Amino acid sequence: MYAQMVDTGANKVRGLEEMSAQERAFQERIDAGIKIEPKDWMPEAYRKTLIRQISQHAHSEIVGMLPEGNWISRAPSLKRKAILLAKVQDEAGHGLYLYSAAETLGVSRDQLVDELHAGRAKYSSIFNYPTLTWADIGTIGWLVDGAAIMNQIPLCRCSFGPYSRAMIRVCKEESFHQRQGYDLLISLCRDGTAEQKAMAQDALNRWWWPALMMFGPSDAESVHSAQSQAWRIKIFSNDELRQRFVDQTVPQAEYLGLTIPDPDLKWNAERGHYDFGAIDWDEFYNVLKGNGPCNRERLRARRQAWEDGAWVRDAAIAHAEKRAARTAQAA
Repeated sequence: MYAQMVDTGANKVRGLEEMSAQERAFQERIDAGIKIEPKDWMPEAYRKTLIRQISQHAHSEIVGMLPEGNWISRAPSLKRKAILLAKVQDEAGHGLYLYSAAETLGVSRDQLVDELHAGRAKYSSIFNYPTLTWADIGTIGWLVDGAAIMNQIPLCRCSFGPYSRAMIRVCKEESFHQRQGYDLLISLCRDGTAEQKAMAQDALNRWWWPALMMFGPSDAESVHSAQSQAWRIKIFSNDELRQRFVDQTVPQAEYLGLTIPDPDLKWNAERGHYDFGAIDWDEFYNVLKGNGPCNRERLRARRQAWEDGAWVRDAAIAHAEKRAARTAQAA
């Protein structure tokens, strides 16, 4: 129960005594673990927070197809091509699930996509980095999808029903993606040549820090974290999830024979966790502002795909209208 004011520095959560009767009843349902459904009453701030988070998640899935789609035609074998095709197709499906969940909150998909194409909506900063080699595809699966799983498994228990149910399937498929990436790196690092292992190490060097940034700013600086946790839109803090990710990933890197690019990384027996170096948050915010290596390229590709697909959407609408007209005439 949130009977007392929670002060996290960056934002505050109101106590129950400061809420209206309707808001208190809503918070008590959340505290009791009861799912909130689209037709239930909810505070406007809760609805807006969900739209922001779910739409950013959906945009990330869709934009995330681009770095890997770039390598489908260049995969080194038919097996790897089929795996990568399946993965990219899964990401498209995840975006559709999430746009559908957002639509239950009273916002249209066209509106959300327009926000993305206009540059007003955010998506995960990780997808604004280039995939320079085939090893990047494995590293994205291992690190980026691994971080996504760490973020998303708790969402299966979030307070909003449509979001939590969508995440069950998403997480199952993301688990496959993470294993696909790690399997690719095993082939490069343990079964491959010295040059292939060096390529994997180079990819790890470039993707490690952006992967840690995926969990968002530290708790003291996060604008939304405390309230999202109070509403159980988030279950764990950004720093908790980041620490779990580091603790899980370091032994995996050791098995591959790769070195984490962090001179400050060391096991802290007293804490029972790995200590790690400071993250360059200036880089994170610079990428979020649109100044990353591939920001403009990513949005340009999404706008072009939307324009190229206009005839499909128009044909689907025309077909639906004809069916509706025939149904009305038969009635």
